[in-house]
Amino acid sequence: MKKELYTAIEIEAPAERVWQVLTDFEQFPDWNPFVRRIKGEAKSGTKLEAYLQPPGGRGMTFRPDVLKAEPNREFRWLGRLFFPGLFDGEHFFIIEPLGPDRVRFTHGELFSGLLVPLLAKSLDTNTRRGFELMNEALKARAENITEPQ
Repeated sequence: MKKELYTAIEIEAPAERVWQVLTDFEQFPDWNPFVRRIKGEAKSGTKLEAYLQPPGGRGMTFRPDVLKAEPNREFRWLGRLFFPGLFDGEHFFIIEPLGPDRVRFTHGELFSGLLVPLLAKSLDTNTRRGFELMNEALKARAENITEPQ
C-alpha cells in the first residue's frame, strides 16, 4: 500500500535563506513545531537522528538516511519503522524559486508498507497538520530574518 502527502506554501525570502533555516538543525527546537530535533548534517549518504511530533500524536525518534541534499533546492530522507516494508517514509522538502526573493516550499512524504492502511487516517489529519504547522513556522522564520548590514 502507498500513500502520498503534499503541502506547499509561498515564502517571501530567497531560496538560500529558506535552505539555511531548513538545514540549521540546532535551531529546530526554537521554531519547528513538528520536527522538534535533528542530529546530523544535511548531506547525501549520511544518517540523521530525528524526533518528530505531529499535533495530537505521539512523538517518535527515528534514524533516516539522507537521500538528497541539494543546497537551496531539495532535501530528502528515507525513514523506516523497524524494517523495510513495514512502514517506510520518503520525506521531502523542495524549494522552488519564484523570483529573487520568493519561493514555493513543498513539503511532503511518500509512504509505503504494510502499516499504511492502518495509519492512513492519522497521516491525513495529524501528520498533514504537522507539515502545515512546520511550513507556517518556516515561512515566519525565513521572512523575519534580517540580512547583516
